Amino acid sequence: MATATKPTSVLRSFLRSEASGGILLIAAAALAMALANSPGAPAYFRVLDLYLGPLTLLHWINDALMAVFFFLVGLEIKRELVDGNLSTWRDRRLPIIAAAAGMFLPAAVYLLITGGSPELAPGWAIPAATDIAFALGVLALLGRRAPASLKLFLTAIAIVDDIGAVLIIAVAYTDGVNLVALVAAGLIAMLMFGMNRAGETRAAPFVALAIALWIAVLLSGVHATVAGVLAALTIPVVRSPGAPDSPRSMLHRLEHSVQPWVAYLIVPLFGFANAGVSLAGLTWAGLVAPLPLGIAAALVVGKQVGIFGSVRLAVALGIAHRPRGTSWLHIYGVSLLCGIGFTMSLFIGGLAFDDPAYASAVKIGVLAGSLLSALLGYLLFLAAPRRKAVR
Repeated sequence: MATATKPTSVLRSFLRSEASGGILLIAAAALAMALANSPGAPAYFRVLDLYLGPLTLLHWINDALMAVFFFLVGLEIKRELVDGNLSTWRDRRLPIIAAAAGMFLPAAVYLLITGGSPELAPGWAIPAATDIAFALGVLALLGRRAPASLKLFLTAIAIVDDIGAVLIIAVAYTDGVNLVALVAAGLIAMLMFGMNRAGETRAAPFVALAIALWIAVLLSGVHATVAGVLAALTIPVVRSPGAPDSPRSMLHRLEHSVQPWVAYLIVPLFGFANAGVSLAGLTWAGLVAPLPLGIAAALVVGKQVGIFGSVRLAVALGIAHRPRGTSWLHIYGVSLLCGIGFTMSLFIGGLAFDDPAYASAVKIGVLAGSLLSALLGYLLFLAAPRRKAVR
C-alpha cells in the first residue's frame, strides 16, 4: 500500500535549485552580452522592444514576471521568519547586522564616488542587495570547499537584504500615488489576511486575489512587484521546526511549486533581457565615470567591508557567533560574494534611471562589480581551508 510522504525540506530544495538556477543565470547573462555585441544585436534589442498588448516584452518581464519573483521572495522571507533560520532573535542577530552594514556601506561608497551629484543620487540603492541565485551558483561550483553553514548564512543575509530592497523600492522609487487604487490594494490585502485568519486552505482564492492585488498596486503608482511580497505574507504557513515541511502548509507547497519556475525561467529570462549592453565605443574613461565606477566600487568594496567588518565586530563583542565550521577566510569569501548584486541591482537601476545613457552605465557598473566580486570570492574560497576552523 502506498504511503503518503511529507514534502522534503523547502530550504534544501531552495538551495539546490537556486544554485543550479544561478549557474543558468550566469549563462543567460553571458549570452545576452554576447548577442548585444554581435551582428545580432539589432534583432536582440528589437525583440525586447516589441509590444505585446499594452507593454513591451521587456516590461512584461520586468513588471509582470518579476512580480512572481518577488512573490517567491516574500514566501522565502515569511518561511525564514516563521519556520526557518530567522525564526528566533538569536538566529536573526548576525544576518541582520551583516545585511544592514552591507546595505549602508555600499550606499555610502556610491554617494562618495558620485560626489553627491543630484542627477546620480537616485542610484544610491543599486548596490544594496545580493543576488542569492548568482552567489549560490558560485558556491555550487566550489563544491565541498564551501561549508553548508556558509550557504545558510549567505541565504539569511540575502533574505534580510531582500526585505530592505523591497522597502527601498516601495518608499524611494514611488513618485505619484493614486489613492483610490492604493485603498483598493489595501482592502484586497486585508481580505487575504482575513482569509488566512479564517483558515482558508485552498490556494486558488489566494492566487486570484494576488493577481487583483498586483493590478491595484500597479495602478496605484507603487511599483507592482511590491504586490508580490505583500501577497506572499498573507499565505498561511504551518510550522514544522526540525522536521520535513508539513503537507498542510500552503506556503511550503506554493514555494515548492513556484521556486523551479523562478529559478529556471524567470530569473534567467530577466538576466537575458537586462544584461545585454553594447560595449562598442566603451573607453577606459567611460568605465571609470562616476556612475559605473560608483556602482562597481560599492559592490566590490562597500559590501565586503560592511559585511566582514560588522561580523568581525559582532563576534568580538559577543553579540553573535561565527557560523559553525567556518574560518574568517570563509566569512571574508562570503562577504565578497555578497557583492554580486546582479538581478536586484539591475532591477533597482531600471527604477532609478530612465535615461538610456545612464541605463547602459548602470549595467556596466553592475556587471563589472558583480563579476569581480564573484571572481575574487571564488579565488579566495580556493585558498580557504576545507575543514572546520578552530576559533
